[in-house]
Amino acid sequence: MKNKLDFEFPVQILFIVVLTAILFYNLGGGSTGSSVGIGVVSASNVIPSGIPSVYGEELGITYDDISPTNPSQADTTIRLLGNIDRTETIEGAELERYINILYTMHDGISCEYCCGARSIIFADGKSACGCAHSYAMRGLTKYLVMNHGDEFTDEEMLEEIGKWKVLFFPGIHEGKADVLKSNGIELNYINLASNKYRGIEKGQTSGGGMVGGC
Repeated sequence: MKNKLDFEFPVQILFIVVLTAILFYNLGGGSTGSSVGIGVVSASNVIPSGIPSVYGEELGITYDDISPTNPSQADTTIRLLGNIDRTETIEGAELERYINILYTMHDGISCEYCCGARSIIFADGKSACGCAHSYAMRGLTKYLVMNHGDEFTDEEMLEEIGKWKVLFFPGIHEGKADVLKSNGIELNYINLASNKYRGIEKGQTSGGGMVGGC
């Protein structure tokens, strides 16, 4: 009987620990801000909020900084990210990743609601668009490639840049989300903001709601 009890007790403790861990995970315990990874979003709630994982606290920024109700804070955050693009130069393997993220993968990402450029960079990595939003997206991409290249895949970086583009043009992307959903296309920030489905919303969504100046 003693041997049986000696065996059952640690098993019960292990079972309790596992259950506690599962409950903690499901309730979101220990999480601050969005997680890294490609995730599906809801058509009714495509606007990111909270502190970006990994880099948000480092840069002192939140998704909520970009809001039409606080244009001064939005411009400050856009300038902060844009200054990274203005002051940092990348080369070699990091430049190759930068080009893949912003120009090659999923046809890259553009600031088409400000200008008609194919992408916010040219094929050689040089800037192709001079609007403040493009500077911000390039700056954040450089920061992630240079400082967190081992923590983000290229797709995860493009998704993260896409979140900020959605914040810059919230009304347009809310409408685009409805169009994607009606066409049976998975809703994630790459499909919403990259050039993969560029123009699919034309004629079906309004063009208002830009946050920050071009």
